[in-house]
Formats: sequence, structure tokens, C-alpha cells
Amino acid sequence: MKYFGCIDQGTTSSRFIVFNDKGQIVASQQQEFTQYLPNEVSVEHDPIEIWDSVKNCISKIDDEFSINQLDSIGITNQRETTLAWRKSTGMPLHNALVWQDTRTQDICDEIKQIEELSVEFIKTGLPIATYFSLSKILWLLRNVDEVNKAKLDNDLCFGTIDSWLLYKLTGNHVTDVTNASRTLLMDLHTLNWMEDVINRLDIPLDSLPSIKPSMFNYGTNEGILKNVPITAVLGDQQASLFGQNCIASGDVKNTYGTGCFALTNTGSEIVHSNNGLLSTVAYQKDGEKPQYAIEGSVSIAGAAVQWLRDNLNIIKVSSEVEALAMAEKDNGDVYFVPAFSGLFSPHWDETARGVLVGLSRFSNKSHIARAVLESVAYQSNELLESMEKDIGITFESVNVDGGMVVNNLLMQFQSDIFNKKVISQEINEITALGAGAASFLFINNLPLENMNLFITQSKTWNPNIDSKQREQYLNKWNKAINKSKQWK
Repeated sequence: MKYFGCIDQGTTSSRFIVFNDKGQIVASQQQEFTQYLPNEVSVEHDPIEIWDSVKNCISKIDDEFSINQLDSIGITNQRETTLAWRKSTGMPLHNALVWQDTRTQDICDEIKQIEELSVEFIKTGLPIATYFSLSKILWLLRNVDEVNKAKLDNDLCFGTIDSWLLYKLTGNHVTDVTNASRTLLMDLHTLNWMEDVINRLDIPLDSLPSIKPSMFNYGTNEGILKNVPITAVLGDQQASLFGQNCIASGDVKNTYGTGCFALTNTGSEIVHSNNGLLSTVAYQKDGEKPQYAIEGSVSIAGAAVQWLRDNLNIIKVSSEVEALAMAEKDNGDVYFVPAFSGLFSPHWDETARGVLVGLSRFSNKSHIARAVLESVAYQSNELLESMEKDIGITFESVNVDGGMVVNNLLMQFQSDIFNKKVISQEINEITALGAGAASFLFINNLPLENMNLFITQSKTWNPNIDSKQREQYLNKWNKAINKSKQWK
């Protein structure tokens, strides 16, 4: 039996998971870390706390399963979250600005006015938005004295979380193409940093990491990783795409986590969306051409359930939401749009804010819980419809993964609203499996098609709603979406 591991650094927790060569989990450790919310537009993480959480998970695994038994280790991470540190000391210069952070809207508005760069940004496949790393880098340069001191000392590193972890583990300042493609600074065609943009915005080129393929030998760590090579790095949604074995053009998956992220593999072709989606790198194997994808991103999915728990206190733990929602036979005409930090794909309206509409004296907390779950399905449906328009095909089924897939009510409603079969896998840790398996296939020089050996279909949901009811639901959802727009 052979084994591989994965560092899975997410938005709310870090994990280290060991798999065997059949794709089964052998050992797993998870540690949550603090979400810092200085104000209504800011979301931060402490980079040292993230690093400590990763080390702790690896150390606990090593107590029950010796790390040196592993063939390889992959890394997958929350994307777009951006931080700065000193090259000489490895010490962070500020908390990381999380992908959900919207404090940089003014910077984005400013960048949009620079006409000579507008053509350059098309090459990134991304809209100018607070979601991506560029405006976070500029905010750190403009607002943090320590960042500017490090810049003057030629001792500054910027990076996404993969880059931070690789620096701490190997001492190298590198990133992979999937994470680099989320910065608004990488040309999708050349896979290089766009120097015209970097120079115009006065970002030191040497403060950015070197861009490497996703499947590549990134090096080793003699201490906590016992010299096991790190041979794959994939942003979390690309890792999920790979983990779902979506390696052929037209394969599609949707992940239900803090947010929702739908990706479709477009093969070697870069598809530029006409329907509010993103073009991105799916993965690249060292020595081979990259594979691309189009992506739809929803910022608030599982986070809305956490909001019910932590802000409204109508559930004690997230798992209670399904039973609460099922206490009523339908949503009671209540609709919820979780635009807490604006709307991402396909709307891209940073002025939108959350709304709860359709309330009457009849409405109760069960209706609200159901509306929260249904909002996830409606938002995901918008992503799938946009993808079908962009690539000109109709999906017959959708592969799903993420923490919310255990919610049977949500998955059945999702199938109803998609009007498609929804398929989950036996293992729910698809993101970690994807990055870990990529590292294993690469180190053992195995074909990527072998990914299908690691997964087994577990459950399917089929549409069980008449077309008239579906249309009524979607019409009301569209009314609710319009109510949320242009609030600020």
C-alpha cells in the first residue's frame, strides 16, 4: 500500500489528510482559526495562526501515522487571500486580507479608470474586483508602513496562502499557475506576470513569487514533513475540479463550502465569458501545456448557515439547519439573497447587500432557514446557466462536493432547480484528495486519467418538481436578486 498527503488550508480551518493509493482517508486532523472582522467590509486572517494550525495538524498526524511513509504531499488553499512578509525573516507585515474582504473597492474603481491598462486586464480572464489579489497588494503598499519599509529594503514578499506555506516549508518564494491566475496580474496565455501592469502600479516585480506548474517538485521540508516532496499545488477549486476527475473538456463540478464555486474544464482553450464568469487555469503538469476552465463564484453559501448560527442564533450548530428547514413544507414565499459582500458571478455588483424578502406574519425561523438553503441552489443555478451559454452545451449532470453536500434537503432542491442529476462522491474531501492525488500521480509518473481510480460515486439526486413550480421559484428568486442590487 502506498500513501500520499495533503495540506488543505481553507478559509475557516486548516487540515492535513493522509490517503492510501485507493483514495481512502487513513488519517485526518483539522484545526479552526480566528476570523478577524475589524469592520463591516474587512475580513482578515493571522498568517502565523494559519501556519501554526498547519504545523499542528501535521504534527498530530505524525503521532498516529508516520509522515515518512508518504510518497508525496500536495497543497490546496483558499485562493485570492493575500499577505506580505519580509523575505529575510519570514515574518508577516500585516494580517492577510481574505478573499471576502471588500475594503479595496475604491482602489478597484481607480484601476478601472486607467485606460491604457484595460486591454492588459482582459488577458487575466478576470474582472477588476475586490475578490482578487491585486487591489489587496495595493492596499497593503498604501496603508502599512512596514510593507513600505520592506519594499525600500528590497526585502518584500507578496503571496497568496500557497506561496506563504511554501515559503515557510521550503524557503522558496513560489506559487503555482492556478493561484497566480487569481491575482489579476498573470497573463493566461503566457503564464507570466504582466510587467506593464506591475510597473504602472509600482509593484516591485521581485516581491512576487515565481510561477510554477501545478504538478511540479516544489521541494521538501526536513522537519515536520520528514523530507517528503511537495509535488502539487492547486487552488482549492481547481483541486476540487481535479479531484472530481473533471479532466476532460466539458466536465463540470460545483463545490459547496464557505462559498459556492462551479468550474467547467475547457481543455487547452481559453474561453472568455460573455455571461459574467471567469477564465482561469485548471491545472498544469510540469513540461506540458496548461488546461483551462471557466468558473462561477458565489461568495456566500455555507457562510450563510454560519450567519444563522452566529449572528441570528436560531441554530446552535450548522448541522441543525436541515431539520429546522424541514419543519415547514416549503419556503412560505420567503427568499434570501446573501449578498453580504456584494454579488459575484454572474452579476458582479459590489453595491449589492443581503436581503430577506417576502416576509409576512406567517413567516417563521423555519421559513428563513429554508430560504437560506435555497439561496445556495439558486445562486449555483445562475452559474450553471451562464456556463451553458458560454460553451454552448447542456450539462446532463453535475458533480458536487463540499461540506453542504451532506444536506439532503439542499441537494434535492439543487437537482430540482438545476433540472439535472446531481452526483456526489463516496469521499467528501474531494479538494484535499485532488491536490494529494495530483502529487501522487506526478511523483510516480502516472497518467492523470488514473484519477478516476481514487473516486467512487456515492449518491445521486434526480429532479422531482414540475416545470411550472420551478419557474415560479426562479421568477421570485430573480425578483429578490433585483431587490438586493445597488444598495450601497
